[in-house]
Amino acid sequence: MSTKPIPLHEKTDLDRRFSVAPMIDVTDRHFRYLARLLSNHALLYTEMITTGAILNGDQDYLLSYTDQEHPLALQLGGSNIDELAQCARIGEDYGYDEINLNVGCPSDKVQNNMIGACLMAHPTRVTDCMQAMIEAVAIPVTIKHRIGIDDIDDYDLLAGFVAQVSHSGCETFIVHARNAILKGLSPKQNREIPPLQYDKVYRLKADFPHLEIIINGGIDTIADCHQHLTHVDGVMLGRAANHNSALLTQVDQQFYDSSLTAPARHEAALKYFAYMQQRHEQGTSLHHMSGHIMGLFQGIPGARALRRHISDNIHGQNASIQVMYDALGLIETMPTPITEITHQQ
Repeated sequence: MSTKPIPLHEKTDLDRRFSVAPMIDVTDRHFRYLARLLSNHALLYTEMITTGAILNGDQDYLLSYTDQEHPLALQLGGSNIDELAQCARIGEDYGYDEINLNVGCPSDKVQNNMIGACLMAHPTRVTDCMQAMIEAVAIPVTIKHRIGIDDIDDYDLLAGFVAQVSHSGCETFIVHARNAILKGLSPKQNREIPPLQYDKVYRLKADFPHLEIIINGGIDTIADCHQHLTHVDGVMLGRAANHNSALLTQVDQQFYDSSLTAPARHEAALKYFAYMQQRHEQGTSLHHMSGHIMGLFQGIPGARALRRHISDNIHGQNASIQVMYDALGLIETMPTPITEITHQQ
């Protein structure tokens, strides 16, 4: 386990055809370890970590990871130019493969600190922040943003934002194909209520062919991914990668021409349980890691029983890793093909 800064990771030419979105309370190091058991090639992202947390908090706790998680990007939240540059250097020192700036989070908490989607109204500040980070590190610096904010539905403003920020030297734009409603909607509602407008992201790629455009938002299946890839350079899955994480077992074969057999759910679960036990012996609570397994068996017999057993038994003071093995025993043992099931069982 990495518990201190590690040497700069050698890989800098990242393949972003498929990535898993940064998600608060989801894409921690434990989720990423499981995701890497399912796909060798998917680009993984941390949760958004603010510059204030990094500069004033426990950096090892916030930034450490297992070496197996590469390729791995660090997403930063902030708007102070010097602090972002400093945190980008810290991320590079920890061995991250990419630094990403969050300009898409709509929550009130981050807005009050000039973080997230509200920055779309300040393209000059965003450009300056991106330029400072790009100049501070040798690894790629990218941006993740929305197509607009509030009720502004104007492609020209979006294109102007991308054009201006690209002057910083940024070449990769990850675009969540929804507006961010800054007042009146929760972050969860902001992932569901504003309509998806994929056509605007496609148009960005057509208008800025020299830029790498990655699409995000409402993508649930491998078939969706293939369709989007006819228009843009890469796809980023969010909640589907958590709620139905077995989808990740198809990524290497579908997008990276891997000849290796897709990993089996049970095999991945057993490896993850061994990881859980190791981390637990180092002080991490089992319940903090257990939730990530819930989506691995989505849609097959026994999945609901597995979720219920873990939820009912993993929180007790005397809970042990055996809870996880017992839950796995509730899953149908016959081989089950990985399918693109998106409905809750």
